[in-house]
Amino acid sequence: MTDLDALARRLRESLGSGQVITDRQELRTYECDGLAHYRVVPAIVALPHTAEQVATVVRACADAKVPFVARGSGTGLSGGALPHADGVLIVTAQMRRILDVVPEDERAVVEPGVINLQVTRAASPHGYYYAPDPSSQQICSIGGNVAENSGGAHCLKYGFTTNHVTGLQFVAPDGELVRVGGRAEDPPGYDLLGAFVGSEGTLGIATEVTVRLTRLPESVRTLLAAFHGVDAAGAATSAIIAAGVVPAAVEMMDALAIEAAEAAVACGYPPGAGAVLIVELDGPAAEVEAQFEEVTALCEESGAFEIRIAADDAERALFWKGRKSAFAAVGRISPDYIVQDGVIPRTALPSVLRKIDEVAAENGVRVANVFHAGDGNLHPLVLFDDGVPGEAERAETTSGAIIDLCIEYGGSITGEHGVGADKAKYMPRMFGDDDLDTMQLLRCAFDPDGLANPGKIFPTPRLCGERPGRHRAAEDEDRFPGVEVF
Repeated sequence: MTDLDALARRLRESLGSGQVITDRQELRTYECDGLAHYRVVPAIVALPHTAEQVATVVRACADAKVPFVARGSGTGLSGGALPHADGVLIVTAQMRRILDVVPEDERAVVEPGVINLQVTRAASPHGYYYAPDPSSQQICSIGGNVAENSGGAHCLKYGFTTNHVTGLQFVAPDGELVRVGGRAEDPPGYDLLGAFVGSEGTLGIATEVTVRLTRLPESVRTLLAAFHGVDAAGAATSAIIAAGVVPAAVEMMDALAIEAAEAAVACGYPPGAGAVLIVELDGPAAEVEAQFEEVTALCEESGAFEIRIAADDAERALFWKGRKSAFAAVGRISPDYIVQDGVIPRTALPSVLRKIDEVAAENGVRVANVFHAGDGNLHPLVLFDDGVPGEAERAETTSGAIIDLCIEYGGSITGEHGVGADKAKYMPRMFGDDDLDTMQLLRCAFDPDGLANPGKIFPTPRLCGERPGRHRAAEDEDRFPGVEVF
């Protein structure tokens, strides 16, 4: 009996046979997350139902020195939930209880498998909603949102997951159940909550999440503006922000993304548009009305040839349907794609988008652009056919060049999808050795054995206690006594 066989038997004894999967064909269900470009079949899949069962699985992995990876709904787009071939995939999707909704505290307490949109549905009868809204909000889970610090269309005004999580219970890599934060604002002590949110499963597994609820706005107004090209749409975005207006959302799609959305969901965007903007304002009715008139005028001044104003919730939902279906929709126009997630200053949008077109042409691939224009968070979809020799490699080259452009223009390699397996190799392009060393020290403080989602975020699966920079060995020994360097 191998060590993994022994571990699987131990897990079945603890959880029950129906909660442990080892059959090869069943395991293939979990071989990738939403970024299907990378695939690894796990050795074991565990399906815990409670926090205590998650802790039991992690303790078993720690005892056996077997790596583990957490997975929610599997909608991530950076390979963050990519399994380990010789490890355990811990799937929290069956932990779907909403434990408490407390409108007087503006809080809800949920298990990690709760679907993002379900939080809003539970809170809306009380006059509240949950603000972070990834495009996959109908299927993505809160635990995954916490791991990746997910954003969404309305993050321009309301921020990311980290701005809406006030407390956590999580299982540390040694199997201990730990609580940080709570229902109160800004608890004293080190910001372990801030460290955990966005750590991509490398510091532990969330088993209970306390989230902030936001009051439903008095008024919501949404418009769709069509432009002949992305330069004009980008100019409109900059003009809106420069005017001091902070919309709830400003989303942009280019012609190729519009083509895909039309083919998939028939969203009915204006024919001939080279780009569309979806601008949404919310808040007090009088303020929204005044700002909406200003935004409409700015779009017209920037060259919008058609502006549609949502007359009701149904029309507003149709505007958003095209945008929120965009990632899946590209399957209608391309057999394969890689999605990137870089960030640039808003004012650089026209220049960067032109350069993306140039890079795509040089490599013989197409790129559909869908992004949060308001905060410069790009989601370029590099389209290719893996069945054509060399296309996958050219797509990878294009994808890397886009990341380089984001860094060149003073941006970031990721805004909300996370680093995961996909962008780990780009980390040294943005961070120096000292930066990466410090991040690794934090990770190792939580996970000295390096078992929690190994190989993610960092460019190599370094072992804890090992740090790059041989030439700094003596200096590091003084600063970090007992830490082995190489």
